Amino acid sequence: MTTRSIGARIPRNEDPRLLQGLGCFVDDLNPPGMLHAAALRSGHAHARIVRIDAAAARRAPGVRLVLTAGDLGERNQPSPLLIPHPTLTHPRTQRPLATNEVRYVGEIIAFVVATDRYLAEDAAGLIEVEYEPLPVVTDLAQALAPGAPRVHADVPDNRAARFRQTVGDADGALARAPRVRRERLAIERSCGSPIETRGVVAEWDARRRVLRVWDSTQAPLPIKNGLARLFGLPEFSVEVVAPDVGGGFGTKIMLFYPEEILVPHAAITLGRPVKWTEDRREHLLAANQERGQIHDVEVGFDATGKILALRDRFVHDAGAYTPYGIVVPIITSTQLPGPYRLQNYAVEFEVAYTNKAVVTPYRGAGRPHGVFVMERMIALIARELGLEPSEVRRRNFIQPDEFPWDVGLTFQDGGPTRYDSGDYPAGLAMALEMVGAGEFRRRQAEARRAGRYLGLGLGCYVEGTGIGPYEGAHVRVEPSGKVLVATGLTTQGQGHGTTFAQIAADALGCDPRDVTVVTGDTTKFNWGAGTYASRGLVTSGNAIHRAAMEVRDKALRLAASLLEVSPDDLELADGRAWVRGAPGKELTLGALATVANPIRYAYGKEAAEAALRLVKPREGPVLLPGEAPGLEAHGFYAPPHSTFASGCHAAIVEVDVETGNLAFVRYVVHHDCGTLVNPIIVEGQIRGGVAQGIGGSFYERLVYDESGQPLTTTFMDFLIPTAMEIPEIAIGHTETPSPLNALGIKGVGEAGAIPVPALVAEAIDDALAPLGVRVREMPLSPSRLRELIAAARGGAGVGSA
Repeated sequence: MTTRSIGARIPRNEDPRLLQGLGCFVDDLNPPGMLHAAALRSGHAHARIVRIDAAAARRAPGVRLVLTAGDLGERNQPSPLLIPHPTLTHPRTQRPLATNEVRYVGEIIAFVVATDRYLAEDAAGLIEVEYEPLPVVTDLAQALAPGAPRVHADVPDNRAARFRQTVGDADGALARAPRVRRERLAIERSCGSPIETRGVVAEWDARRRVLRVWDSTQAPLPIKNGLARLFGLPEFSVEVVAPDVGGGFGTKIMLFYPEEILVPHAAITLGRPVKWTEDRREHLLAANQERGQIHDVEVGFDATGKILALRDRFVHDAGAYTPYGIVVPIITSTQLPGPYRLQNYAVEFEVAYTNKAVVTPYRGAGRPHGVFVMERMIALIARELGLEPSEVRRRNFIQPDEFPWDVGLTFQDGGPTRYDSGDYPAGLAMALEMVGAGEFRRRQAEARRAGRYLGLGLGCYVEGTGIGPYEGAHVRVEPSGKVLVATGLTTQGQGHGTTFAQIAADALGCDPRDVTVVTGDTTKFNWGAGTYASRGLVTSGNAIHRAAMEVRDKALRLAASLLEVSPDDLELADGRAWVRGAPGKELTLGALATVANPIRYAYGKEAAEAALRLVKPREGPVLLPGEAPGLEAHGFYAPPHSTFASGCHAAIVEVDVETGNLAFVRYVVHHDCGTLVNPIIVEGQIRGGVAQGIGGSFYERLVYDESGQPLTTTFMDFLIPTAMEIPEIAIGHTETPSPLNALGIKGVGEAGAIPVPALVAEAIDDALAPLGVRVREMPLSPSRLRELIAAARGGAGVGSA
């Protein structure tokens, strides 16, 4: 019998094609007769549109179409509210083209289609727009204040929502607690910045009346269904394909970005293919962003470090619109308790509109905020009691025998925040051993005597993954013996072409290299939601497993009939069904697939021989009621509720107090995502997440001035760490399988990024403890860190605000 595919360190199936330059991304597509589009975007953060004159643009060379709000008619409706919530009392979503008012720099006002992108850009520059500037609010701390400028005239105090959840009696427990500490903590904005920016190509086939769209999206099926409704077409007349997608990180899941409506509209109007590709400045201006929150936290604890209660009030920056409702701050509020036994907890947040780009989930999706808050309070308790932060963590962990652990909160999907499995003490112990914590204090003391500042930081977290509603899959064995797997979600670097192949191969007893995986093509599979929230492997993986097991059962029944044995006597391995104890008595999967299609015709020598040797006469119809031809099946999986992965990161950093620079001496990760399907791919996901987390802790920050002008619209200003800044990352695994699905798997896509801001803050605090520096904000930068050090040395303050 062959070794099981699940758990094997198999190289990625998709890499040879991609490394040879054979990938196909949206911008690679060039249908005959294609036109190119460019957008005119607002240069004002808030203004009334008094007049638009596009006459000169329409006369410009090469221009085929100029669209303003009036030209779209009924299609210029606000985009859907994707996730309603009863406490979201004032939802507002964006129109494809601004009508009377613009509310952030980068909002689209007009759309130009021409024979090439250069001419389209030139023509967009000819459009005259007369603005009446309006007051702007960009400071989250002031956005809800009485009298603050309103982003939407009909939304009082810019308050989109107020939400509260409680567990136990936090107010009473805080009142009784022997020790109470308070902090204000803040995380500022960042964005996904995938290597491939967004892009859309659309083509209208008038003869077939089919709209075909290629979209760099994480959710082609919702895009397809939404476009069908918007354009008045049956769903079978809209085809959406997400080809190779060069990174998504949540930025590319939206229903809709304006361009996803404008490009198809232009293609239908002109009867020619139209392409739009986002440039990097557009991405940093107008693609959805995340992270901005301000937290006021109180924690009550006793002399042993046991946490008795925690109360958090925070404000979440929604930007100008709320297409995703309040899902990001809900995740923050429900993931804040982390791996700790927090039995008295109250959280209340308000969602504020500001004149900045829209906020939707970005890798981590509210989790880094919650972990930052909780881990900062852990470190605060440790400092007050003179304990190691790791010891405070140990004393508050949920224990392995306490699962399932019900946190007592309603999660983002409306289900319970109920941890299904884990071993948090073991994870912390592994991380501490890997980082060399046992000898660190000695090293730190030696370094301080030499004038160097080393610090140890930890970050523990729990990540809700694998949310519903469901995903599906189709698995088919071909007469060649090759296997096709199709599923509705997309892949943008996660290695689905390998992990999904391993799951199918494990069930079918074949080589994963003989499995081809198709994702993101609505013509190949028509059901599902998309790739987001660390859910792909859990939902689609289990759907593939169900379909493959059904195919396996059919193959064994068919082989048993042909070989005249019981199915229990058969083994399915090495691409064949064989009888135990009877060498040579076997059938290949390809032969079984041939026989499973009971037609009178056989194509090719192998198929003909199989048909002659295997097919037996059968009385009556070749297919009985309920039977279907072929060796194939569909499977679907809907999780009962989220499954919760966990982990602990640890790092030793060195701070240069003169330059404010930060260097990672060692970085280690413990992670538990249940059953490991492919450790290579899991570790790749973790390393990529850590890199993004480091960026969001010390480099990547979106800055707006008081007038709402973004100041970080190039990579000269919005700094992304390179290989020079990212350390070697050592990874260790534990596996506590989830009881919620047959494979025992949990998600992993966002885990690497989640605890990094908390870890960096703790490490800097530890390194600069002699100076009295305390970090209360993220991200930092060398200049900001120098300010904190100078303030501490000068006695002007010892922590960030």
